[in-house]
Amino acid sequence: MRFRKQQAAQSPPADVYQGLRQQVLDLTSEQLGDSFAEEPLLALVMETRYPEAVATLVAVVDGTTSLYFSNGGGVVGAGSHAAVAEASERWLEAGRAVLAQLSEVTEPRLPADGVTQLLAVTPAGMRGLAVPEAELGEGRHDLAPLFYAGQDVITQIRLAEAG
Repeated sequence: MRFRKQQAAQSPPADVYQGLRQQVLDLTSEQLGDSFAEEPLLALVMETRYPEAVATLVAVVDGTTSLYFSNGGGVVGAGSHAAVAEASERWLEAGRAVLAQLSEVTEPRLPADGVTQLLAVTPAGMRGLAVPEAELGEGRHDLAPLFYAGQDVITQIRLAEAG
């Protein structure tokens, strides 16, 4: 991934990034409306730390999809593109399938270098797991299909932005 260069490799996350991240982590069924009242999964978050920044991918069941970086860059509202929306729905479906494999999480910190954190925001709270990115990318972890589905969303966002 390419990121905007920062002055310091471990600079604190940009305020905008922290606000966007917290907004999705605090998401409730009530905020989404009655049509999502029975939904077991409200949003998925996939975060990976790179030397330059943390990349955070978000998909919400209402069609909102965003990719943003702790150094302040990103794409908000990518779910308005059909290919992104379809990839996001596949990712959410993969998330629903693995909810039981995720542990309860109360206050997720940003992942360590080379680690991908997968978070599911549910009506009952957050569930998640942090795994070395290599294990996911090489298919050596049970959550690799969820990781691959998230990577497909990122690919569709990049294609939509390039088009």
